[in-house]
Amino acid sequence: MKTIVTSILNTVIPYFFILLFIYAAVSKIVDLEHFQSQISESPLIGAYPKSIAYTVIILELTIAGSICYPKTRNTGLVGSFVLMLIFTGYIFFIIRTSENLPCSCGGILEKMSWHQHLYFNIGCVILSVIGLGLNLGYSRPAE
Repeated sequence: MKTIVTSILNTVIPYFFILLFIYAAVSKIVDLEHFQSQISESPLIGAYPKSIAYTVIILELTIAGSICYPKTRNTGLVGSFVLMLIFTGYIFFIIRTSENLPCSCGGILEKMSWHQHLYFNIGCVILSVIGLGLNLGYSRPAE
């Protein structure tokens, strides 16, 4: 039973991050001007809206792409962990320092409150650690 659950999680978690990052990147691309406008209102990163916007989109697509392939999946899962950790830290900073700042995430994620988004991101950080741990266990040679 444990092997079946582990196998399912080892499949579902990478697909979750692939879908999450592709969805987030595409929704930002579709409304790029709006995304850049929202970034420009940020007290932390607002000085560089174009650079940040393109960097985030490229990172999301690169991480999603690397998770697609078994040889680069660990790298992609580490990337998802790091990116989600950065996003979570940013959201925590925004909650502590700003009021009424629009979310620049795009799509349905934009509909979440900052606190909901923080909890979602914490869950994603935990999920990325689980996914990486499971994938590392699968990529080790059997003893």
